[in-house]
Amino acid sequence: MITIVLQAGGKSTRMGRDKATLPFLGIPLIKRLQGRFSSWGNEILVITNDFSGYQDLGVPLYKDLIPDRGALGGLYTALAVSKYPFVALVAADLPFASPELMVYLTSILEKSEADAALPSTEKGIEPLHAVYRRETCLPLVKDAINQDLWRMNSWHDRAEILVLTPEETQELSSSEYTFWNLNTPEDFQKAEETAKRLNLG
Repeated sequence: MITIVLQAGGKSTRMGRDKATLPFLGIPLIKRLQGRFSSWGNEILVITNDFSGYQDLGVPLYKDLIPDRGALGGLYTALAVSKYPFVALVAADLPFASPELMVYLTSILEKSEADAALPSTEKGIEPLHAVYRRETCLPLVKDAINQDLWRMNSWHDRAEILVLTPEETQELSSSEYTFWNLNTPEDFQKAEETAKRLNLG
């Protein structure tokens, strides 16, 4: 039983407007992600601090419960509002986010007593494309925020975290573009060109 949370709470300062509502290959990026994950999970919801441009998605919308706490605040909100024991968090600026990878992360988390399952690349872990156990992660994340910590991994030393190696992540996601996040108009253009060239749906 899993909740899929599309995290669109960023300020998009480099884009100049809410990038999750910008068109990607003709449809809003957030709607593309909704389509990629709609056939999996028990519920899907969106976290955004501005509901305009999201109402037609037909899914629950939530604002950050603790404002202005960045990605960690978004994770706290995701864990707090989700109905189900496992929470798959997906950043809304990842056009090539991988449902297949999330299914695998969920399966290994369910079979373990760990608190979260995260992929990694040569650049490090990817906490915005990961699966969390709601019951155990929620108090840890809240405590980190109460301590005025900001980093997404600021509570990991108190938790059991399963981390895929970069090689495992690459094999399971079947794409080198899974964690390509779009921050500028140039990023959007390059990603669209790549999607067309490689037929990345």
